[in-house]
Amino acid sequence: MQPVDLRSDTITQPTRSMRQAMADAEVGDDVFGEDPTVNRLEEMAAERLGKEAALFVVSGTMANLVCQLTHCTRGDEMILGDQSHIFWYEQGGSAAMGGIHSRPVPNQPDGRLLLDDMEAAIRPENIHFPRTRLIALENTHNRCNGNPLDGEYMARVGELARRYGLNIHVDGARIFNAAVTLGVEPRALVKPADSVAFCLSKGLAAPVGSLVCGTRDFITQARRVRKVLGGGMRQAGIIAAAGIISLTEMTDRLADDHANARKLAEGLADRKGISIDPEDVKTNIVFFEVTREGMTAEELAGQLDKEGVRVLALGPTRLRAVTHYQVTSRDIDHALRVFENFLG
Repeated sequence: MQPVDLRSDTITQPTRSMRQAMADAEVGDDVFGEDPTVNRLEEMAAERLGKEAALFVVSGTMANLVCQLTHCTRGDEMILGDQSHIFWYEQGGSAAMGGIHSRPVPNQPDGRLLLDDMEAAIRPENIHFPRTRLIALENTHNRCNGNPLDGEYMARVGELARRYGLNIHVDGARIFNAAVTLGVEPRALVKPADSVAFCLSKGLAAPVGSLVCGTRDFITQARRVRKVLGGGMRQAGIIAAAGIISLTEMTDRLADDHANARKLAEGLADRKGISIDPEDVKTNIVFFEVTREGMTAEELAGQLDKEGVRVLALGPTRLRAVTHYQVTSRDIDHALRVFENFLG
C-alpha cells in the first residue's frame, strides 16, 4: 500500500486535468500583463472573493508579505495573533523586508482575536509609539485546529478597524475550507477585509501559487511590491492553468477532506496513548497529543512513518495530521489500524 501522507495538504499532486491544462495553456509575458491564462485566473479569484482585482504570486508567504508591505511603511505596526502563521512561520519577513513592527495578541483556541484585546493593542497617537496600521487575521487558523472564522465575527472586526482607520488583511490560505465548512461563499468571510490571500497549492491541489485579492488600487501597488521581491513571472500561464482547475473543480470536494479528518479524529480518540477531542476538528486539520509515558511526538511520528503513515510532530507531545484529496476514507482506515497496532 502506498504511504498515507498526512503531514500537510501541501504535498498534493496536480490532478490529471491540471496536467492537461498546463500542457495546453495559452501563455504570454505576465510582467507585461500579457499572459491570458494568468489574467483569467486573477479575474476568477477576484470574483470568487468579492474583490475588484487579484494578483498571482508564487506562494502563501509571498502573498502575505506583499500585502503587509503594501499596507504598511517602515515603522508602522501590525496587530496579529500570537499563534498566526505570519508570526510563527514566515521568518519575520515583514520586519526584515519592510521594517514593520508586529504587535501579537493572544489567539483564542478557535483562532479568534478578542475584540477587546485588539482594541487595547491599538496605539494612541504619541511620538514614542509606532503607528498601528493593520490587523492581520488567519482563516482557517492552522495552529488553532484549523478553525474557521465566520462572517459575523469578521463584521465585528471590520467595525473596529473602521472606527480606528485601520486596514484588515486575511491570511486565507485555506479560506475555501472555511467557506465549505460554514456553508457560505468565501466572499462572505472576507467582505470587511482590505486584502485577502489564499493558496492554490494546499487543499486545492495546484502545484504552485497563491492569489492576493483587493481593490484595483491596492493590487496595482501590490504588483510593484511583487516585482521588487523577485516575484515577477513571465510565461506563468503554465502554472496558472492548474489554478483555474483548482477554482473550477477542487473547491466543493473539500467537504470530503473534512469528513475524513473527523473520521480520523474519532478513531484516534479510541486509541490508547493519544489525547484528542474530535469536536475540535472543524475542517481538514487534526491536532492530537501523545500521552504514552516516555514517548515523544517525534518518536511516535518516526514509528508511524516506518509503517507507511506520515504525520508531523510540532512539539514535544503535539502532532498534526492534515487530510487532502489524495487521502481516501480507506486510507484513514489503514492509518487507524497502524495506530492501533503500535499503541493498542
